[in-house]
Amino acid sequence: MPLAAVITADIVNSTVAGTAMGKKLVARLSAVLKNYKFEFYRGDSFQVYTKDISAVLKLAIRLRTAAKGFSGIYDVRISIGIGKAIRTVQTLRTANSEAFVLSGRMFEQLKDDQRLWIQSANENANVAFRVIAYFTDYILKRLTSRQAEVVLELLKEQTQTEVSKKLKIKQSTINKHAQSAGWAEIEKLLYEYNQVITQFNLA
Repeated sequence: MPLAAVITADIVNSTVAGTAMGKKLVARLSAVLKNYKFEFYRGDSFQVYTKDISAVLKLAIRLRTAAKGFSGIYDVRISIGIGKAIRTVQTLRTANSEAFVLSGRMFEQLKDDQRLWIQSANENANVAFRVIAYFTDYILKRLTSRQAEVVLELLKEQTQTEVSKKLKIKQSTINKHAQSAGWAEIEKLLYEYNQVITQFNLA
């Protein structure tokens, strides 16, 4: 059975949003997920399924920066499960293969101050995943709305000059936001995540 990654998530402070704002936020997150199989349920909760294990942490960061960039009061709590999954998944909410179980189980165990967790069936890999999740979460929880917006665009592999043109902000300001947001550290964490994936043959 091949390995896959599953994100179980919900929107932080979704009850603060009115119906119109809530729909716009869900639409914004759905746009990030357009190339993935995903399902929203209960309005503010959702799951995502992907066979691309190496890209799932970046996807999680994109989701969180999309929410925080929409408004600083929002965020997304995310549990990533990496494990065995059947080749064809019809309905996410009823799927029960290993990746779904790991993701769902760990999501239920998230503490109030935790907004990111990565869990696989490999306990040695999980030691590294915990450290990566802790530091990634530490950085993301402190982002301002503008910083999150800049990071979201940089995650699309755009240059700072390209982001400057898109957001209509001076390049020097983009650079300042990127530095204060910890962009260099985010890149290192994504690199280390993929090193763990490779080292433990999870890809």
